[in-house]
Amino acid sequence: MLKSGISMFFTDYSMGPGELGRALESRGFESLWAPEHSHIPVGRKTPFPGGGDLPKKYYDCMDPFVTLTAAAMATTTLKVGTGICLIQQRDPIQTAKLVASIDQVTGGRFLFGVGNGWNQDEMENHGTDFKTRHARARENIEAMKEIWTKSKAEYHGQFVNFDPMMTWPKPVQKPHPPVIVGGAFPYSARRAIRYGDGWIPQAARGGYTEIADMIPEFRKMCVEAGRDPASIAITVWFPRKEPDLMKRYMDLGVERVVFNVESVGADQALPVIDEIADLMAKVNA
Repeated sequence: MLKSGISMFFTDYSMGPGELGRALESRGFESLWAPEHSHIPVGRKTPFPGGGDLPKKYYDCMDPFVTLTAAAMATTTLKVGTGICLIQQRDPIQTAKLVASIDQVTGGRFLFGVGNGWNQDEMENHGTDFKTRHARARENIEAMKEIWTKSKAEYHGQFVNFDPMMTWPKPVQKPHPPVIVGGAFPYSARRAIRYGDGWIPQAARGGYTEIADMIPEFRKMCVEAGRDPASIAITVWFPRKEPDLMKRYMDLGVERVVFNVESVGADQALPVIDEIADLMAKVNA
C-alpha cells in the first residue's frame, strides 16, 4: 500500500487545520504536513527555488507546531508532520522539547520532516551563517537525539554546545519520532543517509525530471555508506497525479506520497482533495 498525505501552508485565509485534518482522515489519507517560515525578509539574496516571485502564502504561513497540534486534536489516527521544519535556524534544546511535546499530545503521531532552507536572509536573521547551515543542521539533529533518548544529555560541537542537562517530556515514539530529511537529489539524500530515518525528495527538481529515476542510485548510496536502504523510508514530495507513476513508486518501495493543496478555503480545497483520494483509492485497490 502506498500511503498518502497532503501539505498546506496554513494561513488566516486557508482551510483550518482541524477541518482539513478531519477531511483527510475521513478520506483515508495517512498524514497532514505543514511547512515553516518564521518570516520573509524584504531583501532577497537567494532566488525563490520555484522561480518567479515568492508566493504570498510564504509570508502568511502560521507556525507548524501550532497548526499540526490543532489538526491532531481534531483527529484520532491521522499523522502530522513538519514539511519541513527549518532546523538550521532553530534552537535545538527548545525544538527538542517542541517535538517531544507534540509527539506526547498526539500519542506518537508526529513525523519530523526537516530541511536546511534556501532563504539566506531569513536564516541570517536567526544568526545562522548560510555557508555553514548544513553542518549546523546536522549538529542540531544530533543534539536533539541526545535529548530525546537520554535522561542526562550533553552535546559538544562547533555550533551546539551544552553540558549534562535534564529535560522532559521524552517522545512517545522510540527512540524518537522519525527524522525525515527533505530536499533535492543528491544533496538531501546524502544528509538523509548520514542522520535520517527517512528521505523527502522533491518529485522533480533542477537536474532531474522524475525522482523515480534516481531511487536506484539512492539505494546504492545507502549501501556504499553502510546503511540498510530499507531503514530509510522514502516520501515523495509533490508528484504528478498519475496512476502509473504511483504504481511505479510502489514497485520502487516508496512509503508515501505527499500532494500540495493551495492555501484556500474548504470550498476550493475539498474538490482537489477528493480527486487525490480517488486517485489513491484506485492505486491501492
